[in-house]
Amino acid sequence: MKNKNIIGYTSGVFDLFHIGHLNILKNAKSLCDFLVVGVTTDEVAALMKGKKPIIPFAERIEIVESIKFVDKAIAKTSTNNLMAFEEIHFNVFFKGDDWKNTPKGEELESLFKPYGVTIQYFPYTKHTSSSILRSILEKL
Repeated sequence: MKNKNIIGYTSGVFDLFHIGHLNILKNAKSLCDFLVVGVTTDEVAALMKGKKPIIPFAERIEIVESIKFVDKAIAKTSTNNLMAFEEIHFNVFFKGDDWKNTPKGEELESLFKPYGVTIQYFPYTKHTSSSILRSILEKL
């Protein structure tokens, strides 16, 4: 019997939802009791990636909150991950392993270490991504 619930968190733009997105949500839910997913707003996504998502925020968050592995979907209105932590108080932060052993991954680990938050990496789905799908759509 568990002494406390493990709250997991992950975030993303989730534009052009694909199997890689589903894999991270399914894997994350298998390692926590309650999974919260931050869906990046259009404005923050544009700041991060230099372009707005194809699918509008309202539709992306509806898709994510409809996935059976997701217990709660919230708007990610900042690139500051500590803001999400202050709201949710999660125990585990799930990321794709494209962050592992990189400066941004090491920064994330250092940021959350004082709070006792574990960073759990999952295999990045290399054969598909929203960027690949967007590129294909732009060529049509």
